[in-house]
Order: sequence, then structure tokens, then C-alpha cells
Amino acid sequence: MWAGHHPEGAIYTCYNMFLVGTRAYDFWAAAPPSGPAAPPDPRVLAQQAVAAMQLRAIDVGIVPEARPGSVGLVGMPNWMWVENPAQNTWGPITRTASAAGYTVTATARVAQVVWDMGDGQVVACGEGTPYEDSFGKKSSPTCGHTYIRQGEYTVTATSQWVITWSGIGQTGTITMDLTRSADLTIGEAQVLRQ
Repeated sequence: MWAGHHPEGAIYTCYNMFLVGTRAYDFWAAAPPSGPAAPPDPRVLAQQAVAAMQLRAIDVGIVPEARPGSVGLVGMPNWMWVENPAQNTWGPITRTASAAGYTVTATARVAQVVWDMGDGQVVACGEGTPYEDSFGKKSSPTCGHTYIRQGEYTVTATSQWVITWSGIGQTGTITMDLTRSADLTIGEAQVLRQ
């Protein structure tokens, strides 16, 4: 086998792993031959799949509206909801990432939205119910809050994403929080007496 090759090399035996107990052939090489490439790290592919989703925080739906000139009232119900939910703001959304012939699939969805109302109160909700004028002074059936003091409040809505992935014989879960804020003005109704 050496056949005049340099003495620092070695003789290697190549086996066919699918035919147990058989030997394909022997050969000399100056350096160890490269074996089959290791598969890519599935967690890295999962992160690539998540990046392809372009996940965003929700678009805030809230009454009173978060715009100049809009004033809510102390003691009146506020409504909060996910405005125009889309795959990348609410889910579910699925993407894949591949490398070296291997694929990982990831699916993301918002588990809940945590609303920090800016007055020390926190409300956890699902998608919420969009407000309509016909609802009047009713409280939201799914996601609401009532301020007890007038003031300027920054409301922060945190979308809590849960992403599950699988591939290359493994599974996992990734969590991600994405946040959007809105500024509200809450005033007191003035009663005029004559």
C-alpha cells in the first residue's frame, strides 16, 4: 500500500456505513481524509427563519385616540386592541431557512399583548376588540382600562411573541418581546352650574 509514498502518511480504510461488516477499500493519504460535513446548527437556521419573518410590534388601536387634541375622561372606559393585525404583527407566520441540504421551519405568533397604561396598571390581553362609536360608554369586553386621575400617560404595548421551530432532528422555542407606545391625554369633565 505504501508504494513508495512518504512515511508520514497513513493507510485509511473506507467503510460503507450502510453495509455493516463490509469494507470498501484501503488507500494511502498524506493527511486524514475529510469526513462528511457536519450538519448546520439548527438554532442558527431557526434564527435565520425568524429574521425572514420581519416581526414587528402591534399597531396600537386605542380609544381615546393617541393624537393631538384627543382627550379621554377620568372614569370613562378606554379600549385597546391590535390595529390591522397582519402575519408579521400578530401571526401566525411560518418561514424556513436552509443550508447544506438541511431545513429548519419556524412558526411565530403573539401569545399576548401586555399594556403598561402609564399609571402603574398593567393589562394583559389578546387581540382585543376595536371600538365603534355605537358602543358608547360601554367597557371593552376583551381589553380595557379606566383612568382614575387626569394627566398625560404613555401607554406601552408589548407584543410577546412565541416562536417554535423544528428541523435536523431538533425542536426549540424562542421568545421575543416587541414594543410600541402611544401618548394619551386624560382630563376631567367640567360641570357648569348656573
